[in-house]
Amino acid sequence: MPLRLDIKRKFAQRSERVKSLDLHPTEPWILASLYSGTVYILNYQSQTMAKSFEVSELPVRSAKFVTRKQWVVAAADDMCIRVYNYNTMDKVKVFEAHTDYIRCVAVHPTLPYILSSSDDMLIKLWDWEKGFMCTQIFEGHSHYVMQVTFNPKDTNTFASASLDHTVKIWNLASPDPNFTLDAHAKGVNCVDYFTGGDKPYLITGSDDHTAKVWDYQTKSCVQTLEGHTHNVSAVCFHPELPVIITGSEDGTVRIWHSTTYRLENTLNYGLERVWAFGYMKGSRRIVIGYDEGTILVKIGREVPVASMDSSGKIIWAKHNEIQTVNIKSVGADFQITDGERLPLAVKELGTCDLYPQNLKHNPNGRFVVVCGDGEYIIYTALAWRNRSFGSALEIVWSSDGEYAVRETTSKIKIFSKTFQEKKFIRPTFTVDHIYGGTLLAMCSSEFVCFYDWVECRLIRRIDVNVKNVYWADSSDLVAISSDSSFYILKYDRDVVSSYFDSGRPVDELGVEDAFELLFEINERVRTGLWVGDCFVYNNSSWRLNYCVGGEVTTMFHLDRPMYLLGYLANQSRLFLVDKEFNVMGYSLLLSLIEYKTLVMRGDLEHAKQVFPTIPEEQHNSVARFLESRGMLEDALEVATDPDYKFDLAIQLGNLEIAKEIATKAQSESKWKQLGDLAMSSGKLELAEDCLLYGMDFSGLLLLYSSLGDAEGISKLASITKQKGKNNVAFLCLFMLGKVDECIQLLLESDRIPEAALMARSYLPSRVPQIVSIWRDDLNKVNKRAADSLADPEEYPNLFEDWQISLALESKRSENSGNYQPAEQYPVYASEKTASSLVEIFKSMHIDEEEATPIENGDMDNEEVEENGDYQDEEHTIEEDSDSMNGVVLVNGTQEED
Repeated sequence: MPLRLDIKRKFAQRSERVKSLDLHPTEPWILASLYSGTVYILNYQSQTMAKSFEVSELPVRSAKFVTRKQWVVAAADDMCIRVYNYNTMDKVKVFEAHTDYIRCVAVHPTLPYILSSSDDMLIKLWDWEKGFMCTQIFEGHSHYVMQVTFNPKDTNTFASASLDHTVKIWNLASPDPNFTLDAHAKGVNCVDYFTGGDKPYLITGSDDHTAKVWDYQTKSCVQTLEGHTHNVSAVCFHPELPVIITGSEDGTVRIWHSTTYRLENTLNYGLERVWAFGYMKGSRRIVIGYDEGTILVKIGREVPVASMDSSGKIIWAKHNEIQTVNIKSVGADFQITDGERLPLAVKELGTCDLYPQNLKHNPNGRFVVVCGDGEYIIYTALAWRNRSFGSALEIVWSSDGEYAVRETTSKIKIFSKTFQEKKFIRPTFTVDHIYGGTLLAMCSSEFVCFYDWVECRLIRRIDVNVKNVYWADSSDLVAISSDSSFYILKYDRDVVSSYFDSGRPVDELGVEDAFELLFEINERVRTGLWVGDCFVYNNSSWRLNYCVGGEVTTMFHLDRPMYLLGYLANQSRLFLVDKEFNVMGYSLLLSLIEYKTLVMRGDLEHAKQVFPTIPEEQHNSVARFLESRGMLEDALEVATDPDYKFDLAIQLGNLEIAKEIATKAQSESKWKQLGDLAMSSGKLELAEDCLLYGMDFSGLLLLYSSLGDAEGISKLASITKQKGKNNVAFLCLFMLGKVDECIQLLLESDRIPEAALMARSYLPSRVPQIVSIWRDDLNKVNKRAADSLADPEEYPNLFEDWQISLALESKRSENSGNYQPAEQYPVYASEKTASSLVEIFKSMHIDEEEATPIENGDMDNEEVEENGDYQDEEHTIEEDSDSMNGVVLVNGTQEED
């Protein structure tokens, strides 16, 4: 049966003809040498060109990375080899290597050697630690030497392919070949060694349109691969998968099974002739070079073939090698940290006769089934002994230990626990996948049908494109994942039994009430499992989440692709594995899951009984869960983080708890929040304390002015002046009628013009002094401007009603400092007139000699204060407009009261 290989194109770049390719082992780079003479480094992650080297005006037929030196080695048709540092782009070395075109260079995996082959029919060995001296010449071919490659299993030997129809095997210590394979009827273009196992194989590609697999120990041809319609120009054994890849000038890439030699797939991207492959061990990426560009594809799934039983024993397959580790082998004294690799001792369990694509323990962990290559084998988990085998595209276990085999798309067999065939089903639709568990699920591309294991009766058809089915241990919950979402359903076994017991017929949709849809979550599941009634999964963004009652919680953000293996309740840990078979543990408390499950079900009494078993460090997680359910009071009761608890108290309006936390934290932001809440709740004393602790001076100004609290405003003026909050200090002093102090504050704040104008309006006796200060200050900048300032004592004629203003100031000072309570405001507001005090003063009889009121001269200070505008006929003296709007500009800043 064919391999199920996913092949996805990950990168494409149009260019001139590509003659060779290489992949960097750690960077996302493709090295491509072109027939035009250029070498590119392409970044397949960012889909951009990272670097470019203009090597020659002639074709560059081969280029390779030397990563341990940060080099690129390139060979061109000008017979020279060039070495570049790919970090600095500097040229390290240029030397003439051959007397004809250089076809290939190969880098020794460990020694400082470079091999080169040429149309001069020679192969040369260069040692870069000896200044790129030629230390050996290998002579023996009678035509162009097209390719050389080191044997990865014996790096002292290498193979060469030539147009003289032969492949020769060489040893680095000898100039003569070990032996020659008369490989093809025409010239041999390419050669590659098998790296996946112990087989001593190599593969060759030729102008006779074939590729051949050779046993280089017996020197015999194992298989001829036929199908290409033109010269085979590139061949390779995939380093990770059991496939051979061949490329041809017919424009196609063919993928063959490396064991059965069956053609698995043919790729044609329409970029004309294929010239080169690039690949590396540990990666499933293959990069293909064409006449018109480069294509990178990823072959196969990167999900590791691994399974864990309920006791913590893990079995995985690396190629055909089967290995095992035991989580319990980690000592009790080892502190497991979430996300860190566990130090597990790997043991070789055996080998598998087929290439494993799936591996799964049965429910009790005694057996392991391996499936691949269209076959399955059931082994004992401990001794790795073969217990049963057969043909299968897929095999799945039931919850009780039976298993089902999908032999074809239309034939399903069911076997008992003793490996005996019980019955088979021929569905009326094409079965693409089967899934095990409580029921047997058979999926087409559009729907899934569930059958019982005993009678193979249809239970229910559900119309959804299924990617996987996960059953809970309780057998009544199932998660069905699709491309973009997953569904949690409840299976009602009693309803199904009653339906069948009644003898009613089942139509093509099955029993209507067999399943109840509980939740639909719009996330893609990569791998998942159940822990009790909690579904744990990692999503497309590699976040590790769990879902309880439709509520999704993110546990961890994974830094790389990881896949769920299982859960150990005695350790309260989930275990995951990455594609390098590193095992990591993440904590997930069963008691926490049980508590959340009970809350979701509304069983709060039992939830309270479970809560004491949850460690204190998880209480905040519980509180956030309760908050999401609208249970704020319960959340406040269990929360332990002070900041979070404070936020909950504020939401609930619980001033006592909020004040207690704020007192401990002494945080300005907390005091401000609490002050706002206290203010809105009418708790003015608490609001005052909070605003003071929180240094919220604007809020205090609003509070004191609203209450008519002169003492509070006076205290606030003193505090804000010390703190440099001059805007608030100015407003406080102004509201208290302390004009002299207001003017002094303006002077101290270097706002001399404003001080002068304020004195003219409210305290004219100080104007001469301030004008003098203003002149001195302005003299430093502009003497003419300073000289233009007029002092009212020197030029009283320029200041109308100057004497009246002085008189008013004198009269006002007699009653200053008397403050009426805020509750009296309506009385004074109703008596307010439109006339200014100056006009009122003029309307009275004035003694011109003394410039003092002679009749009814005693004006209530309240009248002066209630009418804030002082006007004469031509000049208006009033508060600064910013002050009247509740905003005063001081020191270039603005504050609102």
